[in-house]
Amino acid sequence: MGQKINPLGFRLGANQGHHSLWFAQPQKYSEGLQEDQKIRDCIKNYVQKNMRIFSGVEGISRIEIQKRIDLIQVIIYMGFPKLLIEGGSRRIEELQMNVQKELNCVNQKLNIAITRIANPYGHPNILAEFIAGQLKNRVSFRKAMKKAIELTEQAGTKGIQVQIAGRLDGKEIARVEWIREGRVPLQTIRAKIDYCSYTVRTIYGVLGIKIWIFVDEE
Repeated sequence: MGQKINPLGFRLGANQGHHSLWFAQPQKYSEGLQEDQKIRDCIKNYVQKNMRIFSGVEGISRIEIQKRIDLIQVIIYMGFPKLLIEGGSRRIEELQMNVQKELNCVNQKLNIAITRIANPYGHPNILAEFIAGQLKNRVSFRKAMKKAIELTEQAGTKGIQVQIAGRLDGKEIARVEWIREGRVPLQTIRAKIDYCSYTVRTIYGVLGIKIWIFVDEE
């Protein structure tokens, strides 16, 4: 039997950190978790509605949440924060208002910051969004995978593996196809690997995209 584990969880404490930093009493833990999910969903929905950047890539790599007693600090790591930054503080204030309305937090201040990423296509979430956009536009999945690998190579990574599963090209039977370029050592804990799984809804059904990127070795 294959014993599969999430590459990010496997490396926690070695070269991966948590995306949420806060403490809670055991009975309050589930509430904090749901609150985090609400914040992430609200930000993603806002960006989706307002930012139709080229090829439909929103460019959110990850959202980090740090909570203190009186403050919730949210850091959005974006590859193409063009519209959010061009809109100036008005856009960020609007986003803050939306999140506060969603959370209904009275005694906590919310602060949202945006950090730009140097090589957007070296991050699996942004790459998965790019592939999803291509698949929605009826581009052949092999072409989309190869294009994604080209973009990653330009970002200067050591290796990448892309896997797409589902009714590929609208075939009756679902299957799994994958492609690898360079090294992707999943067993080694010291290898810093970035991973994401992403679902995309096409007219034929739901496709699943998984991407592993070998960033660096410590």
